[in-house]
Amino acid sequence: MSKKREFMWKSAFRKELDERAFAFSASFPVDREMWREEIVVSLAHALMLKERRIVPERAGERLIEGLVGLYRDLEAGRLCLEGEYEDIHSFVESQLADRIGEDAGFLHTARSRNDLVVTDFRLWCRRAVRWLAEGVWELQRNLLARSRGEVRTIVPGFTHLQHAQPVTLAHNLMAYFWSFERDQERLKRVLTIINRSPLGAAALAGTPLDIDPQKTANLLGLERVMENSMDAVSDRDFALELTFICALISVHLSRLAADLILWATPEFGFVIFDEGWSTGSSIMPQKRNPDMAEHIRGRTSRIIGRVGQLLSLLKGLPLTYNSDLQEDKEATFDAVKTVAGCLAVASGIVATLTFDRDRMLQSTLRDGTVATDLADYLVKKGVPFRTAHRIVGKMVADLREKGKAFEDVTLEEFQRYHPAFDDGVRKVLEVERRVGDRVQLGGPSPRAIGRQFGKAERCLKRTEEWLRRFPDISDTLKRLLSPTS
Repeated sequence: MSKKREFMWKSAFRKELDERAFAFSASFPVDREMWREEIVVSLAHALMLKERRIVPERAGERLIEGLVGLYRDLEAGRLCLEGEYEDIHSFVESQLADRIGEDAGFLHTARSRNDLVVTDFRLWCRRAVRWLAEGVWELQRNLLARSRGEVRTIVPGFTHLQHAQPVTLAHNLMAYFWSFERDQERLKRVLTIINRSPLGAAALAGTPLDIDPQKTANLLGLERVMENSMDAVSDRDFALELTFICALISVHLSRLAADLILWATPEFGFVIFDEGWSTGSSIMPQKRNPDMAEHIRGRTSRIIGRVGQLLSLLKGLPLTYNSDLQEDKEATFDAVKTVAGCLAVASGIVATLTFDRDRMLQSTLRDGTVATDLADYLVKKGVPFRTAHRIVGKMVADLREKGKAFEDVTLEEFQRYHPAFDDGVRKVLEVERRVGDRVQLGGPSPRAIGRQFGKAERCLKRTEEWLRRFPDISDTLKRLLSPTS
């Protein structure tokens, strides 16, 4: 067997691993995604071993030099992540041995692949939080920018896909802004779950060597060491929570996509997708299909499936580490990358949409969406709401039979339904006025929307500042190489 097919555990075995077993069980094609984290975690471990004098000082120095060189060669593309390795850990250890010889064997002192891989995975998930937060921020920024130009654009609001009440397009778009703001809050909160260090747990029971787990945690920017070594190596709650957040983001994206797809139909005609974000038909020349939005809606099911995959993976798993857990990374990686791609596409769609404002306004005229306002009008005249609701409901039924709209009703006819109706009822039929009257917090009036904009700007600013302070993996590497480390 070539050197590349040597295994960390091989010394107690007399028989070679079957080729089929190797191909079946090797995780390198998946976990090489974490090569940066693997080297950074190993570097922190080597620094701690050297500081605690658990390894000879010269060996510690060579470990550090070798790991830094390996990182830089991979980053620069001078070395490729390829070959028949069992996992990313054996790749790094093998490459390190080629560089510094037998001293590479000191690296695995006082650690196991069990605590190593979950530390790598936590750092990868921390990096993923940043990618996702940046993607959500960009989409929110575009939603806010498009909303600013649509403060007075009237559009029907829907319940049960039926015209319900008039709102503004800005109000409609901002509803999605706030959905994604909650996703930002979740991403910020999940960091407290991710930022915990399993290093020092070793296989499951710790080590008798005089290590300093808090040192490695500090070097890696992790907030604290996990309290129980068995929990440390078996816990995947952090990945499950991150994957769930991915699913929730994708659900919000899917709902946005569904609205836009519907609005782009000829029956609605509210929006036109930019040619850069739509496709045509191979047989029907007139078609402009909202394929990108449909892909977003379709890929949401895949991300939701990843949550189910992780839940079912963990539900019957006994303590502590089991090879079943190799499946955790592919599911999480796919969920993160898929939703990150969906966010980028959604941002592009929103930024380039064309709105047919006249079509939106015309759809709200003579559509009965002022019915609730007519009931409220009677309430202001002292009529109990239930009575008002019944009166306006009777009017709706009568007008439907006659094929008429509220706009066709004379004042005399209004007063036949209730004498409280007077000349002011005509103002109720003006949809722009009706929207403008809804000035309460969270309402669709231009004044209320202005308050939303102000708060939204502050949210975007806070996230931007948070992202600016966010620890990048390169920042972690710089901290590890600083003289104070």
